[in-house]
Amino acid sequence: MAQSEPRLRATVIPVTPLQQNCVLFHDDATRRGVVVDPGGDVARIRAAIDEAGVTLERILLTHGHIDHAGGAAELKETLGGTVPIEGPDRRDAPLLDALEEQGRQFGLASARNVRPDRWLEEGETIELAGEPFEILHCPGHAPGHLVYVSRRLRFVIMGDVLFRGSIGRTDFAYGDHDALIDAIRTKILPLGDDVQFLCGHGPGSTIGEERVSNPFIQGS
Repeated sequence: MAQSEPRLRATVIPVTPLQQNCVLFHDDATRRGVVVDPGGDVARIRAAIDEAGVTLERILLTHGHIDHAGGAAELKETLGGTVPIEGPDRRDAPLLDALEEQGRQFGLASARNVRPDRWLEEGETIELAGEPFEILHCPGHAPGHLVYVSRRLRFVIMGDVLFRGSIGRTDFAYGDHDALIDAIRTKILPLGDDVQFLCGHGPGSTIGEERVSNPFIQGS
């Protein structure tokens, strides 16, 4: 039997002054979906969910920075407290425990500390609106950063690992430039040049385009 055409749709919702790409993924047929990285501006996220007519199955986090996770607790609360928060890797627990402190530093008073209902790990598979995504652990920008990969759709939810023309910051006390570059070279680039990705900030790209033009990984 031939595989059915993918029905996964993505709506990018820029949130916080840092313009983080919060994303609503949903299945056109079932109207079930998931929100990835609700960093803030929860009213805007709720409006996108309602406009799409989507029933949310989970809230998914790539890592524990405020612009990616600061609105997760509030979003869950506005949805009745029943939608689980999943991810990142448990190595980001200290970051999630300090979201309110981060909020004070960045002027984002609505940020709330959060612990996921389920930590995720490399090697597991998670279903997003009916589509299986593999989980890769890609540290360096954050210790517990996860990347979500659909090999069938040739698509990656990248978070802040690889950007168009750049890579995630590593100038934090817990940052590790070498670990980030190693993760990109050993886990991301082998996925294939045709693979498209959506990153945490700015426009998406393809792995092939970045292999050729990104100054941080040229020649890899």
